[in-house]
Amino acid sequence: MKRGRPGPLSRGTAERALVSVDAGESGAARKQEERPDPRLWHVTLSVSGPHTPLAEVRRCLEQLARDHPFLLTSRYATDHAEIRYWEQARDLHDAAAMALRLWGEHRSTAGLPPWETVGLEVIDRTTYHQRLAEGYGPPPAVPVGVHPY
Repeated sequence: MKRGRPGPLSRGTAERALVSVDAGESGAARKQEERPDPRLWHVTLSVSGPHTPLAEVRRCLEQLARDHPFLLTSRYATDHAEIRYWEQARDLHDAAAMALRLWGEHRSTAGLPPWETVGLEVIDRTTYHQRLAEGYGPPPAVPVGVHPY
């Protein structure tokens, strides 16, 4: 049996696809099981690149903080920065994918330097709080906001 979408055949399809449906289970219930509720993930993104004046880096990171509502802390120098924030996503893969796109997607709107992502850590909320409680986690080195190293 071939599985696929029900409905009319698409061009070039030789046979109709059959879809199995469990008795007593509605399509909405199946979709709910397939899509878990979003969770919070703690993201630490490290970027690096050519030297850029500190004032320009600060201005860009402050704009990024306005554009990205969950931004917690940014630390920066003339050639690198670290950004920590919370991301809401279905799973680790989605959170990591969004984090890897963050710098590039905001490069023009926030005027970010042409740096590249050189490090990424994504952990769930429970792990983040467990690390903090055990004294191993990376608590924000400075208060929330944009700060030089």
